[in-house]
Amino acid sequence: MTASNWNRLYLAIGAGMAAVLAFLIWATPRNDEGIQWFDPMIPGGWMAWTFPVALFFFIIACLLILFTLLAVRFPETPRRGLLRIETTRGDRLFITLLGSAFINLIWLFFFGAPLTWPLILCLLYAGAVFRWV
Repeated sequence: MTASNWNRLYLAIGAGMAAVLAFLIWATPRNDEGIQWFDPMIPGGWMAWTFPVALFFFIIACLLILFTLLAVRFPETPRRGLLRIETTRGDRLFITLLGSAFINLIWLFFFGAPLTWPLILCLLYAGAVFRWV
């Protein structure tokens, strides 16, 4: 694939992601006071599909698409880090997501909501995993 074809692919995927995000924002319930970010998007549905929940899954999907494109465009050889196991970008993403889930669950157990501080901890943890693991 030539560089211009890759640029077209990036643009198409970015436009698709932007369209999905715009749809999520459009589907968020509204009333006279404005957008109700935490109200169910599907009233009476089997799961509490609020905008933050949908945004979470949207971000995970975007990360998977991004890392797939990176793996195809810029293949990498596994490297050994602090854990002394061979990991690739995808492995480090999985370790980051799993560790972030545990950070948030532990925070909820001991401190409850809001999850602002654990988000900061998760970002620091992600930086450490991608740098040293």
